[in-house]
Amino acid sequence: MDVDTRLLRYFAAVAEEGNLTRAAQRLFVSQPALTKQIKQLEDLLSVRLFTRSRAGMALTEPGQILAEKVPALLEGWDRILGETKKAAGQAERVLRIGYLGSAANEATQHIIAEFARLRPDWRADMRQATWSNPTAGLASGDVDVALVRLPFPGQDSLRVEVLFAEPRWVAMPTAHPLASREAISFPDLWDEPFVAAPAETGRWRDFWVAADERDGRPVRIGAVVEQPDDWLSAIANGYGIALAPESAARFYSRPGVTYRPVTGVSPSRIGVAWAPAEDADPVIEDFIRCCLSTRPPHPSETNPHEDEQGAAGIAPPDRRLPENQS
Repeated sequence: MDVDTRLLRYFAAVAEEGNLTRAAQRLFVSQPALTKQIKQLEDLLSVRLFTRSRAGMALTEPGQILAEKVPALLEGWDRILGETKKAAGQAERVLRIGYLGSAANEATQHIIAEFARLRPDWRADMRQATWSNPTAGLASGDVDVALVRLPFPGQDSLRVEVLFAEPRWVAMPTAHPLASREAISFPDLWDEPFVAAPAETGRWRDFWVAADERDGRPVRIGAVVEQPDDWLSAIANGYGIALAPESAARFYSRPGVTYRPVTGVSPSRIGVAWAPAEDADPVIEDFIRCCLSTRPPHPSETNPHEDEQGAAGIAPPDRRLPENQS
């Protein structure tokens, strides 16, 4: 009998969480879709795996046996798949780099140029992910390294180096009454509908609607999108406003959309992320060095209020780290 590994991953998440809602958020899927997948696995195995109640999802005895065995099975498969994909990339000398829309913006060109200088026989393959995949493909092993916006779900299981930070602005319809202001106080936006990422993205969505910076005021969602183009269209069509990196005003300009600085909201942090298993990979190590070259030379002097995890601003394009001697 063949079983889709996706069904096993869904089962493992529900078994660990003991709750469909939490498992669905963790997996970035809807609860009805997750319920359907669990039922499909039970039908395929002809075994009842969970006892459902208002308290949650309790494992049956057969379910407990499967829950004990599945993590090792999935870990082994992930390792095999990762090694296979990595071997293919190494054979072709391709570094797979995941990113989300507006991940590092102006810094990206400098990073790729620096990588080409350090590794002229390698090619950087940039792969854009949707906002429903905040790890930009790292969690699934589809990329070797990723340029990301923090915070994002799953970052605690990855290596993350913060590169720099930039202010969050607001994108709004040009006809919006507040669009004529030079800068907007965030409390003035609390009652506005927001264009947001899917709810399943958890911390990612919460950050981009500033859920923790509203004095408890609930968030109004006007539209849900996964791609920059859909995001811009929703804003231009008046479905809502959205917080965005300052650089989005340069990279995602569109008629009908106006960007304005926002006061009273924390900045966005940009980082490079990779799997702990890749710590000793010399190619990934070189790419990380190229990313770190975007950091300001003295973050504390650039922004004395910056915390230990992030630095504000971007270093000049010609600033380089010493050559990798390994």
